Amino acid sequence: MRTAVVILAAGQGTRMKSELPKVLHPLGGRPLVAYSIATARALTTEMPVLVIAPESDVVRAIVGENVVFVEQAEPLGTGHAVLQAREALQEKTDLVAVIYADMPLLRPDTLERLMDQQRLNSGPVTILTLINDDSRGFGHIIRDEAGEIVEVVEEAVATPEQLAIDELNAGVYCFDADWLWSHVGEIPMSLPKGEYYLTDLVGMAVSEGSRVDAVVTHDAAEALGINTRLHLAEAEQALRRRVNERWMSEGVTIVDPATTYIEPDVEIGQDTTVWPNTHLRGSTVIGRGCDIGPNSVIVCSHIGDGCRVMASVLEHAVMDAESDIGPFSHLRQGAQIGTGAHVGNFGEIKNTTIGPGTRVGHFGYLGDAEVGRDVNIGAGTITCNYDGVRKQRTVIEDGAFIGSDTMLVAPVRIGRGARTGAGSVVTHDVPDGATVYGVPAHLRNKETDGGTG
Repeated sequence: MRTAVVILAAGQGTRMKSELPKVLHPLGGRPLVAYSIATARALTTEMPVLVIAPESDVVRAIVGENVVFVEQAEPLGTGHAVLQAREALQEKTDLVAVIYADMPLLRPDTLERLMDQQRLNSGPVTILTLINDDSRGFGHIIRDEAGEIVEVVEEAVATPEQLAIDELNAGVYCFDADWLWSHVGEIPMSLPKGEYYLTDLVGMAVSEGSRVDAVVTHDAAEALGINTRLHLAEAEQALRRRVNERWMSEGVTIVDPATTYIEPDVEIGQDTTVWPNTHLRGSTVIGRGCDIGPNSVIVCSHIGDGCRVMASVLEHAVMDAESDIGPFSHLRQGAQIGTGAHVGNFGEIKNTTIGPGTRVGHFGYLGDAEVGRDVNIGAGTITCNYDGVRKQRTVIEDGAFIGSDTMLVAPVRIGRGARTGAGSVVTHDVPDGATVYGVPAHLRNKETDGGTG
């Protein structure tokens, strides 16, 4: 059966108290709406239909071409919102699932179970219900003596006996498409708000003698709708717990899950250990057998096998296998450190490649540079890469030795096996094997300088 998913995203989100549309607030590094779209696209080849409010240009810009947009011109309730999708979907699919853009923790396999149950259901609708003691304002599911659903009673009008029922309406549905489109326009207006509610379709189906089926979840996080900043924080905790449990089940050691923040798109290899207060964000990939943290922030970076990152920050950077950094260092965008390389305390690397086996001990800045293999970078070394107009390159070739407090005024090249004396200011290229020192640096002359080699 062809199945389409309608995602309701037209809510005004006034309780968020924000100029940003509610569905664009970030959760785990993604906008809320991205989760619902990803769930829909994982389960059907039909393009999801996203129901949005007018003047939602920013939502359109962020979501892009991943959905079919329809507008709900007036905020007249969930039933009215689904009605707006009728023209886009009528006679094009067999089933229609309805989910919310502010329910990011609904699992794809739960929605798939809901769809599968409706395929087996002789009636027109299957609903997702939640078993939970805390109703969170959800409607309560009323069943008859045979266990069949006969009504959804909203909490505001429920009797004390009905309020004691712990089976709740999670607000996720799968409908027979033809039945939905023939009935959604007939939902009666609910007073005093003058809105049309999707839950009324359950009563309409029952009144026709049709069966309303249900799929049950016991995971309250799946039904968590984000309406306030408090709800957003609750969802963040639930998502973090879910992501951390996944990686621990796949062979990653997380020393303190409560203080470890891993976004959903991160990948981590087996036998890696993640220490407390570490943040792994974006499209970060970490290899096998690494030690990450404590107190590290890694954003959209690639870390090879056997690496060590201690109390440092990486942003759009690369660490090849067996390299290490920290504590208190920073790999900025475009930084790549080679196999077995070392960046120690308080090093900042930007748009720079560092060759295998090279050591950048401590207290230095390398920007817009190319550093070869087996180079020693002394403490306090700086590439002076900005001339006031543009960034210039520094090249340090294999086996060079850069003395402490050297300033390399770009553009400049330090030759293979060359050396700079401590405190040098290098303004000209240094030949292979040569030694320079001084301010400005000049070539060492063995006769006049008294050197012997």
